[in-house]
Amino acid sequence: MNILKQMVGAVAVILLSTLVAAQEPDWHAANQYYDATEMAAAKHHLLHHHGAHRLLFLEADRLEYQSNDGESLAVWDAQGYYGTDFNKLWLKSEGDYQAEPGKLEEAELQLLYGRSVSPYFDLQLGMRHDFEPRPVTTYGVLGAQGLAPLWFEIDTAAFLSEKGDVTVRVESEYDLLLTQRLILQPRLELEAAAQDVEALGLGSGLTAAELGVRLRYEVDRHFAPYLGVVWQDLFAGTADRAGPGEGSPIISCVAGVRAWY
Repeated sequence: MNILKQMVGAVAVILLSTLVAAQEPDWHAANQYYDATEMAAAKHHLLHHHGAHRLLFLEADRLEYQSNDGESLAVWDAQGYYGTDFNKLWLKSEGDYQAEPGKLEEAELQLLYGRSVSPYFDLQLGMRHDFEPRPVTTYGVLGAQGLAPLWFEIDTAAFLSEKGDVTVRVESEYDLLLTQRLILQPRLELEAAAQDVEALGLGSGLTAAELGVRLRYEVDRHFAPYLGVVWQDLFAGTADRAGPGEGSPIISCVAGVRAWY
C-alpha cells in the first residue's frame, strides 16, 4: 500500500510539473511569429553587441618630456587590448629615454590575459620582460586593473622574476573635470620589493614613488596635449644603492600628449 501511495504521488508530481510548464509563458514573444533559425541568429547578433563583441583599444596614456633636474627624459606609457568585455589580450609598455648620453634608461613590455571579475575590474595574468636596466629580466605577472570607488583608475601588479624576486607596483590616477575639455589629473605610482635585489640596485620595502599632476586640454576625445609637474624619490636601501646624485628627490616639469584609439 505504501509503495502504491508513493507511485501515485510521483505520478501526481510529474503531471503537476508538466501542467505548470505548459502554462509558463514564452518570455520571447517573437518566437511565436518567427522561424527558430531566424530567432537564433537574432539572439546571437544581440549577444554580439552586448558583451561578446570583440574590440581593439589602443592608448598612449603618457608621451612626454621631463626636465629631470636638467637631464632631459622622453617618457612613454602605453597600453592596448583586443577582446570582449570578459576576455582580453593586453599589451603594455613603458620606459624612458635619456637625451644625454642618448640611451634607454628603462624599457619594459608586458603581455597579459585579462578576465573580467566584476563590472569594473579585470584580473590580469601574464609575462613582463625588461630590456633595460641590465641585466635583462623576465617576470611572471599577476595584477588587477579597473575603476575603483570614487572613480579612481587603478593598475596594480605583483611581479615574480626568473630568479624568484618579488616586486609590486601600484598606479592610481583621477580625472578632475574643470570643464568638458580641460582636465586636471593627479597621478601616484609606488613600487616596492619583498627583498633586496642587488643586481637592480633595489632595497627591500618601498623602493620608489612618483607623484604628479597634469593639466590636459582635449582637442577632441582622442587627443589631448598637457603640461604638468612630477616629483620622484627613492627610498631606504634603494636610495643608498643609487649612483651619485640619483638618491635625492627630483622635481620635473613635463609636457606631452595623451591619445587613444
